[in-house]
Amino acid sequence: MVDSATLMVFMAAALALLLVPGPAVLYIVARSIDQGRAAGIVSAFGVGIGTLFHVAAAAAGLSALLVSSALAFSIVKYLGAAYLIYLGIQKLRERSLPEQVEQPQSATLRQVFSQGVVVNLLNPKLALFFFAFLPQFVSPARGSVAVQSLLLGLLFVGLGIVSDSVYAVLAGTLRHWLRSSRAFLRGQRYFSGGIYIILGLVTALSGSHES
Repeated sequence: MVDSATLMVFMAAALALLLVPGPAVLYIVARSIDQGRAAGIVSAFGVGIGTLFHVAAAAAGLSALLVSSALAFSIVKYLGAAYLIYLGIQKLRERSLPEQVEQPQSATLRQVFSQGVVVNLLNPKLALFFFAFLPQFVSPARGSVAVQSLLLGLLFVGLGIVSDSVYAVLAGTLRHWLRSSRAFLRGQRYFSGGIYIILGLVTALSGSHES
């Protein structure tokens, strides 16, 4: 199995990567500002569950299949981009009268969780990440490659949920501080919707399969 020295190096590298805000973090921040810390933390767990599918795929060797097929990669990439843009459009279409601004319509926590799962499940960069990153810490001499990949992947998911939850708490606290601003409350759907749409566009326009 994975030795302690390898685990320490892996954790340090994983934390360095996780602390750099990416699409999942921006999604969680947008949810936290939109609905508060609880929604942000639920989103973080949803994103973590979405990551588990990529962990399982990497352990089973499916990530290698995905990154080796330009068609499969493109399909997942554009599905993920379309879903993010859909979330943004839905947020922009929400209507709230000025006198109702303190109680805007919100997604349920179950919906927030499921959307977090889908956002990361349809993130092809995760397949690339696990395909390129995990093998550096896996050695056939230490036993089953699939088991090692699964263990390291689960550790990565756990670290990701913790770091993402920190972002959620910070963003949710910022939202609470801004609740006295009616202008912010009126405009937060544009902020959240804009974040989702930008993430979708970035995903769609990001580097090609060959890059």
